[in-house]
This record gives sequence, structure tokens and C-alpha cells, in this order.
Amino acid sequence: MKYVLVTGGVVSGLGKGITASSIGLLLKACGLRVTAIKIDPYLNTDAGTMSPIEHGEVYVLDDGGEVDLDLGNYERFMDVKLTRDNNITTGKIYQSVIDKERRGDYLGKTVQVVPHITDAIQDWIERVAHIPVDGKEGPADVCVIELGGTIGDIESMPFIQALGHFSYRVGANNFCLVHVSLVPVLNVVGEQKTKPTQHSVRGLRSQGLSPQILACRSTMVLDENARAKLSQFCLLPGENIITLYDVPNIWHIPLLLRDQKAHEAIFKVLNLKGMAQEPDLEEWTYRAEACDLLHEPVRIALVGKYTCLSDSYLSVLKALIHASVSCQKKLTVDWISATNLEDATAKENPDAYKAAWKLLKGADGVLVPGGFGDRGVQGKIIAAKYARVNRIPYLGICLGMQVAVIEFARSVLGLKDANSTEFEPNTKSPCVIFMPEGSKTHMGGTMRLGSRRTYFQTKECKSAKLYGGKSFIDERHRHRYEVNPDLVTRLEKSGLSFTGKDETGQRMEIVEIPNHPYFIGVQFHPEFKSRPGSPSPVFLGFIAAACGQLEAVLQHSSRGVSNDISSMKTYQNGSATKPQAYRQEYVYGNGIGNGNGLHY
Repeated sequence: MKYVLVTGGVVSGLGKGITASSIGLLLKACGLRVTAIKIDPYLNTDAGTMSPIEHGEVYVLDDGGEVDLDLGNYERFMDVKLTRDNNITTGKIYQSVIDKERRGDYLGKTVQVVPHITDAIQDWIERVAHIPVDGKEGPADVCVIELGGTIGDIESMPFIQALGHFSYRVGANNFCLVHVSLVPVLNVVGEQKTKPTQHSVRGLRSQGLSPQILACRSTMVLDENARAKLSQFCLLPGENIITLYDVPNIWHIPLLLRDQKAHEAIFKVLNLKGMAQEPDLEEWTYRAEACDLLHEPVRIALVGKYTCLSDSYLSVLKALIHASVSCQKKLTVDWISATNLEDATAKENPDAYKAAWKLLKGADGVLVPGGFGDRGVQGKIIAAKYARVNRIPYLGICLGMQVAVIEFARSVLGLKDANSTEFEPNTKSPCVIFMPEGSKTHMGGTMRLGSRRTYFQTKECKSAKLYGGKSFIDERHRHRYEVNPDLVTRLEKSGLSFTGKDETGQRMEIVEIPNHPYFIGVQFHPEFKSRPGSPSPVFLGFIAAACGQLEAVLQHSSRGVSNDISSMKTYQNGSATKPQAYRQEYVYGNGIGNGNGLHY
């Protein structure tokens, strides 16, 4: 097993996650099997109880693991299925060591950070690296490890120490360290400054780790003078210093690495020369370049609770991009805080109220994503009603599905007090109820999590057609509340159709309005399985409906035709032609980043 460690220096938010993902993709394109591990030094056991505004979205895996959003980047770039153990946290490590101590596994020894914590970290890495994640038998060839945070952080020190030991444990030819650092350009002098990176490398070496490759983040290509300085003062050959400059979209980052021969530098360190081929990134290159040029817009109103930080809905945003590219449209997302649509805001902040409604009324489609808590729920219900009444394409995810049901019950069934017991425990018309297997005392890991099966009740509904006429699908879930099965019959008699249910037939998974252009709510989170070359079917249908291409997409899906842009299929008029240009709005970097990795 070979290991590639990706660390970061100078500041956070440089894009270690995208860099690690791109390295994984590049190595996979060279014919190697790749897996990935993310190390998060925080004390939380997992990301499940963390606020999306503070840490970005909680990404959910097939096995129910609630993990850091960077694992979503790994899965999207490398097209793998990771496990909860691929996300290591300080909380997990300390918990495992304390459990061993309580069992008496250490035979009376004094339990210390070194060697017990550091050994536990190394053992965890080695064990998880050998778990296959690509559907094939046996372990991967290379494991890409990303160390979260910045070199010098107090909470990272045990991991730095452990990784230093680990490099000796596995041997020099089996361990390659890629250090991502900032090379800023000061506006006053217009010169690329290498000193921050020099100090970062010195700090890394002082803790027992020496980088073999430098990945320098900058707004522009690294000039020869800066490269020579870094080579001289960081004691690295010039060909091992790579520039990751700002590009139109993050799909270009693997291409930057390829063009600068990063794979060859890694192969040389890991003694893989002769064992791997030249990278085959033809489809990826085509997709990245096509994305830069498409120009016809599709405008989506995303009505949510955490709209102040786009990383809170990162996978939703990525799924929208995947679908938009397949439909050859330039995606524009209008972020609408749900509370700004409510009547109370009209009185308290009329300008925000008018601005929110202007965005909603100008949208080609309305999306209400998942969320927790009652803040903004009324605004989400208003958005669902607006889309239903005005026949605007609507996609509701998790809570977005639940608010659509609540709105329908209030407006069509006449149940004015219809609500979820999450927001009104004593409501007389509970449309959404707490699931019996949930816990009301413990928050972490107690929801209905991970991959669950949904059975279509008819193959004639839009969702079934989008999924290619399958009788069932497996999608990832994260929820505590569900549609009240006692109300289903009344809702269906009034025009709502529950087209997808679980294996018992009692848990509602997909809801549609058959006579609406596109009104679909799903209890699961389809965004977590969307990929650049294989967009989520319900997202694809949503974007297609928003730009007038739904019938063509349904025809393609029913015939089993690829939805990948690389297949050169277009859904315009159902013809198979070469895609037009695309200009993506979410770019890799605006100087430094957004504080949570470059996920634009």
C-alpha cells in the first residue's frame, strides 16, 4: 500500500480537499486503484451534530456515516463509496483508546498521547486504507490522506506526530507528502511572496515531516523567480513545485496537476514508475472545457435556512451543476433566506422581503433543501405554495418534501393547523410525525441514516421514468421525521401522489403532483450520489423542467441513454448534437478561499 498525505499551511481554506480529490482522480486515471481518508482534528465524534453554518454541510455515506464535506469531494471526483471510518476525528481516536483502557487492554500501563494515541491513529489509517471502496475485491493501490486544519494548530499535533511515525513505519518508498501552501501577491508591490510557504515548510519539518511536493495556491501561475526561491529554501527540486492557480471551475484542477507532471513526481517518490500508465482524462477534460463556455442561463431559487454560507448546501449545489451541465445551461443560483419570504419580514425589513420575492418570482425553478428547526419553515411553505400554484418546477429534499405536504394539507385539504410535530408538538393535524425508532434524548447518530431502498408504486410517474423505469432505487437518508401515514389516503384523493415508499409501504419516500409540470419531493438526499458524469435523476429532471427540456430527458432516460455530457448528447429538441459552451459561476479560488476549502 502506498500513501499520499496532503497537508496545508499558512491559512485555512486553501483547497486541500479539492487538491486531495484531484490527486486521487489523477492517480485513478493512471490505472491505479485509489481510496481516501480525511482526518479532522476536532473533538466531535463525527460531523453529525455540527452547525452547517460553522462547518459546512454534513455529508452522509451509504453506511450512515455523518462525515466532513470533503468526503463528498472524494466520492464525486474519484467515484468511490467510502465508509464512516474513512473520516478520522480526535473524538473517535480518544474514544477508542479510552474504551481499550476501560477494558484493561493496556495491562496497567500509563496511557499517554505517545505512544497510545499516536499508535491508535496509525492503526486506524492502516486498517481503513485496506478497505475496498471501488466495488472490487482487495485493497487499493494508493490511499490519499488529507490532514484537516493548518500546520501549527494545537489540535493537529498528535496527528502530525503519528504521521511522522507512520512514514517510517511504512517506509520511504511508500509515503509521499504533498504540502498545500499559499503564495500571496501583495497589491503594493505585485510580487509573489514565498516567505509564508518557507515558514510553513520549516514548521512542518520541525514536527518530523518533510514534504516531497509543494502545491502552491496563488491567483496566478508561479513565476520562475518564486519557483527558484521555493526550490532553494525548501530543498525541493523545481519539478516538484506545482502551481494551483485560480481557474474557471474546479474540474480543471486535476488537469493542472497532470499538465505539471504531478503524477510523475508522485510515482518517483513512491517508486511506481513502470507500474502506472499515462493519465487518461479525455472525458474529464472535455467536461471541464465545456463547462467554461456554456452561456444559456437557468435560474434556480434555493430557499433555505443556512443560505449565508453556500457550503451548507455544497452537495445540492454540485448536483445542480452536474444537471445543468448535462442540459447545457449556465447555472445561476439565487440564495433566498426562507425567513425573508414571511409576512413578519415584510413589516420588519420590507427591503429584504421585496428582494426575496423578486428573486423567487424570477426563478425558473424552486428548490427547498433539507434542514432542522422551525426558523424559516413558514417561508419554505410559502415557496412550495408559490411553485405549486404557479406551476413552477419544484424540488423538495427531505424537509423540502415535508413542507410541500404540509402546504398541500393546509391549502387543498383545508387543514389550516396542519404542521409537523417537529415544529408544533401539539398540533391537531400532524402531517409529519416523529419516527418511532428515533431518539429524543441523544442527537448524534440517532436519525434514519444511510442508504435505504425506495420502491416505486408505478412506473408511469416522472420520478420512476427519470430513474430509467427501475422498480426500486437505493438513496441516502438523514431524517427524524416522516409523513404521517394516516393522512396519505386523504392526500392522495385530493391530488397528491406518493409514488415511492419503503419496503413496508408505510413510509413515504417520493411525492409528486401528476398534473404539475414538475413537482417532486423526496425524503432522501439524492444530491449525495450525484456525480459529474452521472447527475442525480431527480436533479436532472428538475433542471430539465426549468429550461423546457423535461420531455427529451424522460425519453432519453426511458431508453437508457447516458446523461453524461461526455456522450455529446443534448436534450434540446431531443437531438444528439455536440454541446454548446458553458460558463460556470463557481470558480476555484478568489485569492485565498472561503475558509472551508475551495468548494465553489
